[in-house]
Amino acid sequence: MKLSIILLLAMLVRAFPAYAEQAGNQADKQTGVQAAIGSPDQAVKTTIERVMSAIHGDPGGRAGDPERIYQLVQQHFLPATDFALTTQYAVGPAWAKATPAQREALVGQFQTLLARTFALQLTQIREQDTRFTYAPAAPLAEGAGDAVVRTSVLTEGERMPIDYRLRKTGAGWKIYDINMMGAWMIQVYRRQFAAQLASGGIDGLIKYLAAHNAAV
Repeated sequence: MKLSIILLLAMLVRAFPAYAEQAGNQADKQTGVQAAIGSPDQAVKTTIERVMSAIHGDPGGRAGDPERIYQLVQQHFLPATDFALTTQYAVGPAWAKATPAQREALVGQFQTLLARTFALQLTQIREQDTRFTYAPAAPLAEGAGDAVVRTSVLTEGERMPIDYRLRKTGAGWKIYDINMMGAWMIQVYRRQFAAQLASGGIDGLIKYLAAHNAAV
């Protein structure tokens, strides 16, 4: 099965690619923030559609320019996520012992890793024909602050379920975890990070992530 654009959101758990500079202005970030306002299922749908539209509507995106696609990911996907929460959960109990500077470094390195992975894979599959379906949103309990949105991706006759976990914030619903075939991204990375934390602590994990981000 060829990878579709949305499958790559789940593929973020699989690779450690190279570092690139963050890009995107405040107006672009605000656009992404607006995607997260409203219901959780609408937040996911709007974000997916925005990323796809940005890739297909940008000359560099259509041409497969990796740096331009990375910029589009920064502008249209990252603002609809809560990578600070993702990082906190992936690091686990060690997060409580990290200094503010260490937390900032962890979030920055982890976000770069995931965003670059997404962008590089988008470069390879940007021309594929995919269809997306969204399960009807389950009623949320009053005051609920966490939700799971279930979606499916159809590529060349094959269907792949992908779930998104979102947290309600002051800026609306934000994606912070992704599940494909029963594997939540945070759980996968938490297992990987545990070995680095055991051997080198927080600073060791930061160096580990930075080394992978600078590898290419």
